[in-house]
Amino acid sequence: MSDPVSSIRNLGPAFEASCARAGIHSAQELHALGADAAYARLLETGTQPHFIGYYVLVMGLQGRPWNDCKGKEKDALRVRFDAIKAASHDKGRSDFEAALDKIGVIDRKR
Repeated sequence: MSDPVSSIRNLGPAFEASCARAGIHSAQELHALGADAAYARLLETGTQPHFIGYYVLVMGLQGRPWNDCKGKEKDALRVRFDAIKAASHDKGRSDFEAALDKIGVIDRKR
């Protein structure tokens, strides 16, 4: 038996739909992939990167409330998020373009 993605704490129908577009169809699949691989797949299939969305996923897979992420743990997750985003979303973008994108000066590359 497989449980829906939305059965995981913090994750609702919109996140479940994003997972389905990425080929992740159950809570068990999401747990097996882990937060980093799953988030990379989401970005590769069109989900726009958002740090809060990433750490909500991490906290949910740990069974923790989304707002439980603070301090050094949150800082460490930001480093992981930036690496996933660079590898899965910012491909082909120069360092300069990526910096402009980060501050919101240019359109995100799709």
